[in-house]
Amino acid sequence: MPNLGTPELLIIAFVVILLFGSRKLPDAARSLGRSLRIFKAETKGLSQDEQAQAAAPSAAVPQPQPQQPQAQPAPRPIEAGQPSVASQPASSGVNGASAAAGDSTRG
Repeated sequence: MPNLGTPELLIIAFVVILLFGSRKLPDAARSLGRSLRIFKAETKGLSQDEQAQAAAPSAAVPQPQPQQPQAQPAPRPIEAGQPSVASQPASSGVNGASAAAGDSTRG
């Protein structure tokens, strides 16, 4: 970042006076001051809100209760008439066709 000394600041001030005119400069400075004051008040309010939120939850948060294990339902016995999932052939052909269907067409 360049160093701004007295000669540079004078040149910047001269250019600002030329651009805005001497009549508008007091209004512009007043508006800038108001904006900075509002910005400072808002940032101070945010920091106070953060401090209040940090202090409040630490006292208000209850300790979590340990959960009791839930009973798992007993597995149903497999009936003789129903095939199990493991005994079904896996689909390995195109578009979900089973391997057995693919073998019968090769014939």
